[in-house]
Amino acid sequence: MILSNCPRRVNLVENLFDKVLAEVTVHMNKITRRAFIKSAGLAGATFAMPRLLCALPASPAKPNIVLINIDDLGWTDLGCFGSRYYETPNIDRLAAAGMKFTDAYAACAVCSPTRAAIMTGHYPARLGVTDWIRGKKDTTGRHPTEYVGASHNRLLCPPNHFWLDLDEATIAELLKTVGYATCHIGKWHLGGEAHYPDKQGFDVNLGGCHYGQPPSYFDPYRRGASRAGIPGLPPRKEGEYLTDREADEAVGFITKHRDTPFFLHMAHYAVHTPIQGKEDLVEKYTKKPKTNQKNATYAAMVESVDHAVGRIVQTLEELSLSAKTLVIFTSDNGGLTGPTNNKPLRAGKGYPYEGGIRIPQIVRWPGVVKAGSVCDTPVSSVDFLPTVCAAAGLNPPSDKPIDGESLMPLLQGNGFLKRDALFWHFPHYRGRDIVPYSIVRAGEWKLIRRYEGTRFELFNLANDIGEKKDLAESMPEKVRELDARLTAWLAATGAKLPRGNAAFDPAAKPPARRGREQSK
Repeated sequence: MILSNCPRRVNLVENLFDKVLAEVTVHMNKITRRAFIKSAGLAGATFAMPRLLCALPASPAKPNIVLINIDDLGWTDLGCFGSRYYETPNIDRLAAAGMKFTDAYAACAVCSPTRAAIMTGHYPARLGVTDWIRGKKDTTGRHPTEYVGASHNRLLCPPNHFWLDLDEATIAELLKTVGYATCHIGKWHLGGEAHYPDKQGFDVNLGGCHYGQPPSYFDPYRRGASRAGIPGLPPRKEGEYLTDREADEAVGFITKHRDTPFFLHMAHYAVHTPIQGKEDLVEKYTKKPKTNQKNATYAAMVESVDHAVGRIVQTLEELSLSAKTLVIFTSDNGGLTGPTNNKPLRAGKGYPYEGGIRIPQIVRWPGVVKAGSVCDTPVSSVDFLPTVCAAAGLNPPSDKPIDGESLMPLLQGNGFLKRDALFWHFPHYRGRDIVPYSIVRAGEWKLIRRYEGTRFELFNLANDIGEKKDLAESMPEKVRELDARLTAWLAATGAKLPRGNAAFDPAAKPPARRGREQSK
């Protein structure tokens, strides 16, 4: 990770800061970390908290940052990652011009926790956002505190936060301290109106709200006369496809801010349900020979995402911005089984197996990242904030542990990451066959700990990427070693664990399974 030397004059500023903070505390009784970041940096001041945000020596020109996050895109949903059915020429060219990460992971197998991790650099367990956020439930101003469960569950699960706390410093807030214009387009899903992107450091918010999915992908983006469209993205042309609209807004933002550093968070709603594609593209894929991936409508959605990426890249080229723009392409979790197929990975979204958490990731930065390079170092969503900060000449906040590492040593090809393990924590039930679990991957080894049923599964991913051979019984020492590391990590992050359910009734039956649209 790139670090600041923080010379002696910073110590003087620290002392001054302590005095100022003490004075403010006396007179105001309370000052939040985020409020100070806003007052110190977001208003355009050049001074930033030494303990929270120590600026690195200024670079000649801060790069623009474009972070493209696709919802539910599976590891093999791109041509450059092995798909022989979906067509993604623009994304494939992005990979050819940058670095492809073969062992990239979402911080969670479902979306809200990963999105929170991307924004903050913290593991979901540390944030208290460990499951997808249910609707618009932040009217009380308090997170739930009671454990939850039903009579058919053996365990009570810890409550999930209703939003990403405003005290968390986001990528957007940090970049604004050094003069970046910031824009969020598309899916947010990190809380209700009081916690929308414009409350978390984004100057422009187009479509970011509490929705986990759009009512419809076609303008006016609603289903039925009584359903509203997408907040912050008013209808403009009946029948316009949402992914095309998002791309158009992205092009407009880039064009408007061509002369200043900008951060664009392009968070497409696609390829999440409802599975809806443009008619001409659906027809095209209906006629194509099928592989293990064969859903023509889903394929049409993937191609629309590819077109959107192509428009962004083309705009950067036309405005001569490519050489000074860091482009990151990622997904928030593995592909949803049914609409897509994640083979050779096992299972999909929601599951602790590779199909649920391994994702496609590409980084392009001409002059910094070698074109056509491939990296097999395990990386995670928590790495984006420290990476972006390093690129922009900032250190991440230091008053709270940042779980990610800057990827700059990998991107520049001159170093390695310090860590040797990644972790996951999902203390919730999902559907009929997913029980609360935690995971550790250390090197080639992956341990899944379940909190009910089969206690452990152990896999060697170097030899068994499909997780077909469970080695837990034959390698008890490796299980104990990895479980000890997992236990220590859970304690260090303050992760909340499931508890026994005194009201459990083995004869009770779970409710009927809901449709996939609600599977987030």
